[in-house]
Amino acid sequence: MDDITVYAYADGPLGEMLLTGRLSAGGRAVLRSLSLLGQKGGAAVGDGWVRDQGAFAEAAGQLEEYFAGRRERFGLPLDREAGTEFQRRVWAALEEIPYGATVSYGEIGRRVGVAGAGVRAVGTAIGRNPLLVVRPCHRVIGADGTLRGYAAGPERKRSLLDLEGALA
Repeated sequence: MDDITVYAYADGPLGEMLLTGRLSAGGRAVLRSLSLLGQKGGAAVGDGWVRDQGAFAEAAGQLEEYFAGRRERFGLPLDREAGTEFQRRVWAALEEIPYGATVSYGEIGRRVGVAGAGVRAVGTAIGRNPLLVVRPCHRVIGADGTLRGYAAGPERKRSLLDLEGALA
């Protein structure tokens, strides 16, 4: 079943979310992407994909807890094969940003060993993060404290940071 992509929809305060992934040998969904409908670069249901709401019940439950302020970290199996090696390093650094905290793009660059003009590549990798909310790219802000870039839009980024108390 590893070659079958499954998907489901979940509602949340940011809008309808599309969750995609594959089923592991044990039947547990491995999350490949979480995007908001209409988001820049978001996933779209492909030919041959199978809708399976039950496959993502655990993910939907954890998202509901997060949006209700009862969860600070996600404990879901994630697809770690997507992206380039550099993107995976950047995405791993995103997962280390604590709930309620923010870091700059330059700080993420330092964490993955790039500086100067290389920080642009960090920003590009962050922009290609396929797992919104779960992999918290919303916690990355400009060095001057401005809310720069977010595939789902700046108002949603602000909403997530407000939820976490990161802008207080």
